[in-house]
Amino acid sequence: QVQLVESGGGSVQAGGSLRLSCAASGATYSSTYMAWFRQAPGKEREGVAVIYTRGGHTNYVDSVKGRFTISRDVAKNTLYLQMNSLKPEDTAMYYCAAGDSYYCYILQATYFGYWGQGTQVTVSS
Repeated sequence: QVQLVESGGGSVQAGGSLRLSCAASGATYSSTYMAWFRQAPGKEREGVAVIYTRGGHTNYVDSVKGRFTISRDVAKNTLYLQMNSLKPEDTAMYYCAAGDSYYCYILQATYFGYWGQGTQVTVSS
């Protein structure tokens, strides 16, 4: 059974840190790309970070570069998103996703075939 389960969200003050986890099972963990997306109320889903599982290359949306780090632990079948220097504009539901198309590397959401249920991140000023 294919499954992605996120955890680690919560409420934090601006400048703080959180680490999100995504436990993967089934075919998802052999996916070529794994990523984090976010969606704030009233806004479109936005790609945050992606990792190419075959080589470890990563790509980030400009607004999180230098603050967020995507990584994976193969032994634990887990994807992570370390978020530092959080800002109120980072407030959103964060989703884990997996896919195989090249367009996943440029964070095109429609090319990701597997999604988790999301974990809420709230950053207060």
